[in-house]
Amino acid sequence: MEDLSLHILDIAENSIAAGAKRVDIRIRESRREDLLSIEIADDGSGMKQDMLKKATDPFFTTRTTRRVGLGLPLFEQAARAAGGECRIVSRPGSGTSVTGVFRYSHVDRQPLGDIAETLLTLAVGNPGMEFTCRRQTDDADVFFNTAEIEAELRGAPIHSPAGIAAVRKSLERLREGVTHAVGNR
Repeated sequence: MEDLSLHILDIAENSIAAGAKRVDIRIRESRREDLLSIEIADDGSGMKQDMLKKATDPFFTTRTTRRVGLGLPLFEQAARAAGGECRIVSRPGSGTSVTGVFRYSHVDRQPLGDIAETLLTLAVGNPGMEFTCRRQTDDADVFFNTAEIEAELRGAPIHSPAGIAAVRKSLERLREGVTHAVGNR
């Protein structure tokens, strides 16, 4: 995966497969602190300790369609390559939190990518799920929430034309809040 937003998409899809009804994404970008932190947390089924220990092993997967699971191992590798780390916290019945920490200026740090398109894909492709994204930079703090958008739609499905337009409008505010505040990487 070339962009970190694709890792976010993959991990969020794992959350959905684990029965999550809500996925919270937190992105913190600080040039001042030379830090990029990405956390994806869900309220899904969580993992038992033995599964948690194997979560970053590329030759372990719970999927039956293939014999390898590369999402978490590649995210962990991307964090380590950029002078950071990956942490996974999970409890059965309480959900899972995956956090990647990267040195912002590290030459090997992958670009964040198009987080707005990732959120659009998640929101429209998974009606009924709640997705939030808080993106903080040195100069901006922007929040996105599909539950707020669905409330504004007054019963129209989020994957309807009106729903997609509302999601795009909200995501533009997310993009503009960050790009106008600090520039775009």
